[in-house]
Amino acid sequence: MDLDTALAAAVEPLPAGAGGARVSVAVLDTGNGARAVYGDGAFDTASVVKVDMVAALLLLAQDERRALTAVERDRATAVIERSDNASATALLRAIGGPAALDAANARLGLTGTTAAHAWGLTRTTAADRLTLLRAVFGTDSELGEDSRAYLRGLMERVEAGQRWGVSAAGSDCALKNGWMPRTTTGLWDINSIGRVRTGARTCLLAVLSDGHGTKESGIALVESVARAAVAVLGAAR
Repeated sequence: MDLDTALAAAVEPLPAGAGGARVSVAVLDTGNGARAVYGDGAFDTASVVKVDMVAALLLLAQDERRALTAVERDRATAVIERSDNASATALLRAIGGPAALDAANARLGLTGTTAAHAWGLTRTTAADRLTLLRAVFGTDSELGEDSRAYLRGLMERVEAGQRWGVSAAGSDCALKNGWMPRTTTGLWDINSIGRVRTGARTCLLAVLSDGHGTKESGIALVESVARAAVAVLGAAR
């Protein structure tokens, strides 16, 4: 089965809304390695870039052979669990700015992500988000075992009001979402990345989208796409 074709067939009929929203998704079954991607365009990250920031912080601490400081831990918790923007701005500055974030992402294997000073406008692809998730949830990673476990734990404890998105595709989720209205258009960027389990399967999943008239319509589309992507890999089994 051509999984990319099957994923396209599952996603394209889903309603994109009156605003003509755009969406891309990448999904991986960690058990058998089955993988599918729909769409290769670049999107604003909004707050999903906060996973990159904490990963970069952990790489920095590893390089310096030290544990995170109390301040760093507080910022990492605020950035992932509560999606605190002020903490994200401080964290980006602390790790060395956009150039340092790009360098850290390159170490993790990302090739289609470009950091921005206005960090929510960092550009990325669904395939690159999947690469990042593999660096966090897999074993072949520049991030050490303790660093991976720490970041996974933060993503497992995202506050209840932010546990939408890819969580619709399974259970026992660890995730980070991003949502941002664009001032130039009034339309919303809605993104969700993470790990979900369904039955005996564990999937890594990234859904990126933009052009939504409302936050709620964006969440609905992202959740529909997430469910469709996981179902495609399930059917392939």
